[in-house]
Amino acid sequence: MTASTSSAGPVDSLRYKALGVILLAQLMVVLDASIVTVAVPSAQGDLGISIGDRQWVFTAYTLAFGSLLLLGGRIADYMGRKRMFEIGLVGFAAASTLGGVAQNAETLFGARALQGAFAALLAPAALSLIQVTFTDSQERAKALGLYGAIAGGAMSLGLIAGGMLTEWASWRWTMLVNVPIAVVALIGSRYVVRESKAQGDAHYDVAGTIAVTAGLVSLVYGFTQAQSDGWGSGTTLPYLGVGAVLLLVFFTIEARSKFPLLPLRLLTDRTRGATLLAMFLTIAALFSTFLLLTFYLQGILGYSALETGFAYLPYSIGTFVGAATAGNLVSRLGPMPLMVTGMLLGAAGLVLFAQIGVDSSFVSLILPAEIITSVGLGLAIVALTSTALRGVDPADAGVGGALVNTTQQIGSSLGIAVMNTIAATATVNYIKDNGVSAQAEGVVHGFTVAFLVAAAILVVSALVAVLFVRVRRGDVVNKTDQALVDLSEVI
Repeated sequence: MTASTSSAGPVDSLRYKALGVILLAQLMVVLDASIVTVAVPSAQGDLGISIGDRQWVFTAYTLAFGSLLLLGGRIADYMGRKRMFEIGLVGFAAASTLGGVAQNAETLFGARALQGAFAALLAPAALSLIQVTFTDSQERAKALGLYGAIAGGAMSLGLIAGGMLTEWASWRWTMLVNVPIAVVALIGSRYVVRESKAQGDAHYDVAGTIAVTAGLVSLVYGFTQAQSDGWGSGTTLPYLGVGAVLLLVFFTIEARSKFPLLPLRLLTDRTRGATLLAMFLTIAALFSTFLLLTFYLQGILGYSALETGFAYLPYSIGTFVGAATAGNLVSRLGPMPLMVTGMLLGAAGLVLFAQIGVDSSFVSLILPAEIITSVGLGLAIVALTSTALRGVDPADAGVGGALVNTTQQIGSSLGIAVMNTIAATATVNYIKDNGVSAQAEGVVHGFTVAFLVAAAILVVSALVAVLFVRVRRGDVVNKTDQALVDLSEVI
């Protein structure tokens, strides 16, 4: 989304103070993606959210974020990056306040969607500001490294902070905590961040944005309806059909537009298209783990919110061990061995998750499953992102990076929606066959079915990579740093 910048230019004397403000804002955005994870069961009970609808706490955010990210970056470039950064801060804080005081599920879902929409302004503006503020290439690389490290570390911090706030105060504070962070970042931005914008006339693909957003929402709503009404019902199929049609309309608009939201030339490359498909499937499979595991730990094993947050620590650590390993090995081995190994490790971890019961041990079953799955995620995503950025024209560098992030966000949204529906449907059928007395076993059965389906999707993803991705080792050597930044964005 960013205009290219040179490696030399006027030095901003306030650049490191500006970096601190930008990192604080990015910390808030990434915290919000993980901090609500352990709070969802409490919010569900407090607001009476149904099993089928609980996934909207996640998908409302990621759908809005992913579908508006490309447009948000373009708006930031032409309307002013600092201006959009600050509007994003104010809007994110307001949406967080709305979610924190929500009295019903609909308000909470709407607030999460608004958070995602303003994050779609804030995140690309923040990354663009780093690139235009640090004109020296070495300084810029260090700044981007800090950006990725801070964002990545926020995952673990968010899970633990979410548990603490939920247990010691209320689930509402997992969103209200964003307000003081946004206020501090906004004040800092007014004094130390300098405005910048791209030159030329601004062109926005509003029709494409409406089509892709409406299409994705329709698909997710269709998956949600399948849980209560069945996959072949008159309420499920129309939404799925409309969603598919709107996505076709979106691609038609992009093919004909002079200023497309998504330049289709980025998808015509066989390797890049296959890589993005494999990335979509990988994220869809692996990110369902967070929703399912949270409800298993709290609903079946009786973990508190804080205990659940700490239980996720191995997942966070494993992901970054995998990512660091991939970063060190991709230049020597090439991305293909790493991405396929990561996908198959993830599949193995999900199969292990599928062995859970109503009284499974964390140490002997859940912990090794977390480690195997998370290391696989780190290996696969860094290798996939590096490959997806291979051969992107410098003029498309910004939109290419945003496309990777959008693929991850949409994969997360649809994956969580589908796996939640699969789990809920399997649970209902199990209890129908075995009686209400088997409710706990039915819930666990639903989780195991969803884990196995997710494992199968990862195997398909590995096959896509093997059959259609063609990349040499030297093609991606210079893309690993960006891959690590993109990994931190999605988690």
